[in-house]
Amino acid sequence: MTVNRVRQPLRVVLTDINTKVVEAWRAAFADTPGIEIRKGSILDQRVDAWVSPTNSRGRMDGGVDAIIKRDLGAGIQLRVQRAIRDRFDGRLPVGSAVCVPSGATNPKFLISTPTMEGSAQNVSETLNVALACAAAFQAIHMQNERAAGSIESVALVGMGAATGRVSPRVCANLMWTGHTLFNDFSFSDYDDLRNTVLAQLDDIENVPEEKRVRIEPPKRTRSRR
Repeated sequence: MTVNRVRQPLRVVLTDINTKVVEAWRAAFADTPGIEIRKGSILDQRVDAWVSPTNSRGRMDGGVDAIIKRDLGAGIQLRVQRAIRDRFDGRLPVGSAVCVPSGATNPKFLISTPTMEGSAQNVSETLNVALACAAAFQAIHMQNERAAGSIESVALVGMGAATGRVSPRVCANLMWTGHTLFNDFSFSDYDDLRNTVLAQLDDIENVPEEKRVRIEPPKRTRSRR
């Protein structure tokens, strides 16, 4: 079931070392309030949670994953993989995420969400960035359901824009889609999220690259009072 939520605004920091990704974000999120866009490392962002694009096994051996593991220590990979094993039988589907304590004060949590099944895959012709971004924000909904206000700020990098070979403009537009879905809805589970995203974005290859696509409310949506 998909429901609307009444909640405190989330501080969202988009940060990347790639200038083209940063410029694409500024275009895609120009009319979106509450977004901070910065050029730099996610390690420099003081927030409650970092989002790391990962693979379905949670192997933090490349890209942003490896940078975060070096910063937080090898134990973070063990926590991520334990969560994947316990909640997803050892394989985290694209369009889902795990949120684990980081073991540090900054950030308090790490959200791992796969943009690809294995390592170093080209996902430029997929919807994986939208699915991963939406799943990361869904993980925030779920963590705040468990402990209200535990994540009030989050930092994300350009999902799929490096190893995944997604163009900066497409990356930015698909992340905008994931973020606006977070503002509009929360889902009862990740299967519901994936089905909603895929049903509405399945023909996105026919949409101009510069166009942002907003996901409409499912018919069964009920307001939460």
